[in-house]
Amino acid sequence: MMWSSLAERMPNALELLCMLLAFVVPYFVYKINQQLHKHGDPPWKKAGTDDKKNGEG
Repeated sequence: MMWSSLAERMPNALELLCMLLAFVVPYFVYKINQQLHKHGDPPWKKAGTDDKKNGEG
């Protein structure tokens, strides 16, 4: 009896897939966005430049 009540509460395969995609899709968008900024940002927009350390700009 305990196993049947537990099995009824388990999500089906489609729900598990949607939960997985709800994490995976935004994560990959975030990682792709990081790579695009790493390779495409102009030098003045990149963090850690000497101008910001000196208080200029």
